[in-house]
Amino acid sequence: MLSQTRRLFEDEEALLALFEDLALAAGRQIMKHYEAGVRVEEKPDASPVTEADRTAERVILEGLRGTLAGAPCVSEEEASGGVLPVCGDDGFLLVDPLDGTREFIERRPDFTVNIALVREGVPVAGVVYAPARELLYSGRPGSAFEAEIRAGAIVERRAIHVRPRRVPLTILASRSHRTKETDDFIARHPGAEITSIGSSLKFCMIARGEADLYPRFGRTMQWDTAAGDAVLRAAGGRTLTLEGMPLTYGPKGGEGLEAFVNPDFLAEGRAG
Repeated sequence: MLSQTRRLFEDEEALLALFEDLALAAGRQIMKHYEAGVRVEEKPDASPVTEADRTAERVILEGLRGTLAGAPCVSEEEASGGVLPVCGDDGFLLVDPLDGTREFIERRPDFTVNIALVREGVPVAGVVYAPARELLYSGRPGSAFEAEIRAGAIVERRAIHVRPRRVPLTILASRSHRTKETDDFIARHPGAEITSIGSSLKFCMIARGEADLYPRFGRTMQWDTAAGDAVLRAAGGRTLTLEGMPLTYGPKGGEGLEAFVNPDFLAEGRAG
C-alpha cells in the first residue's frame, strides 16, 4: 500500500468522512433507479442484481481508488465477477453497494449502502446508509452515530449506544432469509418480541438501542456484515460466532468467493 494510503488507513475519522460522502453519492444513484423502476437480472449464484447495484459500486470504487490508491478492496459485484485482491492484516476495504437487493426490488425501504475498513480481522470503521429511510450510521472505535439526511446531506447527527439487555428480549430476524435454525433460536426465548427487517439495518437497530439480539443462521458474505458490525462494535455491542468468539474478517480458506463466507453468528448489545 502506498504511504499516503497507509496513513489514511490509520485515520478512522478521515476514512469515515470519505465513506459517508461516497455512501451518500451512491445512495443518490440508487434512488434514481428506485423511483424509475428496475430490471432484475440473476447472478451465477441465483441471487438478484440490478443496474442500481452496479452503478452504486462504480461510484464507490471510483471514489475509494481515487483517494486510497493501491488499497485492497473487496466489493460484492466485482467479487462475483472474480475480482478478489490479496487482503493483508494491515487493512482492506469491504463494500456492499446495495445490501438488501430483494428489499429494493420489492420497494421496501430496508436496503443499504455498506462501506467498511477491516484491520487485523476487525471491522474498525464502517458506514451504513439507508437512502430510502434517509438515515446514515457510522462507527469507529469508541464513536457511533446516527445521522438524518435531507436533500442528500447530513442535517443532524447524534451519538448512539447499545442498551442493557431487556426482558422480554427484542430479537431481529431477516425478512428475506429466515431459516428453521432462526425459528429454533427464537423458540428458546419465549415471550421475545420479534422484528423482521432487511439488510445491515439489523446491526444498526441494536447499535441505536432498539433491539437486543440478531441471530444469523445461513449464508452471509463478509461485505454484507462488516459495516454494520463496525457500527455495532463502536456503539458498545459485539458480534460472536456460535462458539462465542468474535467474528473476524478476511480470507478464511476456500477459493474465490468461498473465502469470504461468514460462519453463523449472533450480534448483540450489552448482556446485562
